[in-house]
Amino acid sequence: MGTKAEQEKFTKEFLERKPNRCSKCKGRIRYIGGGRYECFDCGNQEIDDFGRVKEYIDEHGPTPAIIISEHTGVPVDIINGMLRQGRLEIPEGSPVYVQCESCGCSIRYGRYCPDCIRSRTNNLKGVFFNPDVGEKPQHEVKKEDGRMHFLKFDK
Repeated sequence: MGTKAEQEKFTKEFLERKPNRCSKCKGRIRYIGGGRYECFDCGNQEIDDFGRVKEYIDEHGPTPAIIISEHTGVPVDIINGMLRQGRLEIPEGSPVYVQCESCGCSIRYGRYCPDCIRSRTNNLKGVFFNPDVGEKPQHEVKKEDGRMHFLKFDK
């Protein structure tokens, strides 16, 4: 999920898979949290991919993405995208982790490790801090003495 195209693809797939109408009455639904939605009209609850994965993990504990995918019907790419977005975390002590997109070290969630984030923000400070921006004038213009002045005044 490193390139912008991959991120856009994940977002598009993720949004397309979210429920937008009640499956029973086709009424409007609202998000109530944790991947769950509730119908305004009949009160039916719908669940999205995140809700399915969250429920499975809550019930069965930490499980590899492939097994979660098999039992919930959520594609592994979506589960990996949730890890990259920080919606899910790999537990400590797991034999498998996701890799930092910059240096390749193991991380539990997200796209970059703390060291790479730190170096990226330090680099950004160098870009945004420019000593020429906001500099005070070298020579201040003297203020006039308050008398009225005329341009091209001929008598």
